Amino acid sequence: MTDFTRLLHANGPNPEHAAALQLYGRFVGDWDAGITAHGLDGTKHTAPGEIHFGWVLEGRAVQDVWIIPRPAGSPAFPVAGNWYGTTLRVYDPSISAWRISWFDPGRSVFRQQIGRPRGNDIVQEGTTESGELTRWSFTEITADSFHWLGEAKPATASDWRLVVDVRATRRKA
Repeated sequence: MTDFTRLLHANGPNPEHAAALQLYGRFVGDWDAGITAHGLDGTKHTAPGEIHFGWVLEGRAVQDVWIIPRPAGSPAFPVAGNWYGTTLRVYDPSISAWRISWFDPGRSVFRQQIGRPRGNDIVQEGTTESGELTRWSFTEITADSFHWLGEAKPATASDWRLVVDVRATRRKA
């Protein structure tokens, strides 16, 4: 393991906020995903993908990598585009919530959100550079699966629009 990898990676949650860190910490591991992109015209496009979560920064954060579609070099995925990005999720005790940054340099997509538990779900909300609202939710969470919803709402719209949904299952060792 390189020094950088060794210094970034952590073996588990930092004890200082261990309980709060489990909101996303429960996803640590490798996941296979089925992705559905929803077009404005009602069309649906599906593709396989993969997601990997890990502890980082002395166990004070969870970082993940989303790769959609798989394998690399696949043609552009309609509606959502190809993803090869990472999310850094950092618990901020001063607001009792998570500060979330998504980076997808291949598509020049960068998002900032605040994530909180909402009932049994996790909801992340933010705003794009153009003022569009974003809401990304983890629902139907079990030890071995989750459903992720990526929704958008233009500032002038009254309803949220489902853009992408992901059904993920944990890889067996």
